[in-house]
Amino acid sequence: MLDASPAATALADGAARLLPIRLRGICFADGGRQLLDSIDLDIAAGSRTVILGPNGSGKSLLLRIIDGLVAPTAGTITFAGAPPAPALYARQALVLQRPMLLRRSVADNIRFVLGHLGRAEQDDLIARLLSDAKLSGLERQPARLLSGGEQQRLALARARATAPLVLLLDEPTASLDPASAQGVEEIVRKAHEDDTKIILVTHDLALARRIADEVVFLHAGRIAEVARADAFFRSPLSKEARAYFEGRLLV
Repeated sequence: MLDASPAATALADGAARLLPIRLRGICFADGGRQLLDSIDLDIAAGSRTVILGPNGSGKSLLLRIIDGLVAPTAGTITFAGAPPAPALYARQALVLQRPMLLRRSVADNIRFVLGHLGRAEQDDLIARLLSDAKLSGLERQPARLLSGGEQQRLALARARATAPLVLLLDEPTASLDPASAQGVEEIVRKAHEDDTKIILVTHDLALARRIADEVVFLHAGRIAEVARADAFFRSPLSKEARAYFEGRLLV
């Protein structure tokens, strides 16, 4: 755990100023198409939230709206009762399917977000994060020469360096081999152990079963079901989720 960092020490208290995240009547339309329609959702602290659904259901779009990258065309979002503000969005971190890395060394990709710390503190935190990510010994290597799995683990290490209260993950294991995917999953677990709220979008049902505490199931831009993970995977209530598990498409 990253409890030596003052920012990480304050995570639990800080979460009370960001969570719950409440979405009310969230809609998004583009080119005459309604991509999200009347989304009402409460995202609380503690549990790991996994967003599932077929292609085109609006999963990644919803994640970007939560992160503030995309503005909804209707509806409201609040953080612990407060309206969106740059200071609130700054307490979140988003990791995409294809990591966005700087043309710098592995260590300097993390150092870039640690300007508030002294050099010795930076070096200590970088060493611990790279150890967690199984990237020790690669500090001086150009980040863009890493393998796909290594790049994703570096992106997660950099996200953790900011001590986010909420970590948003968009298909973090897509296109990775099983060993690389397991490495990513281990870092996500470590982030959760540091009291970081996890919101994860995935198509990987095996990953969802291992990670999720609660599931949000989207279909055609609407929420079809929100349930505890054990109940959802045992017996989903919505016809949309049942069809998804059976490999059927509903229109």
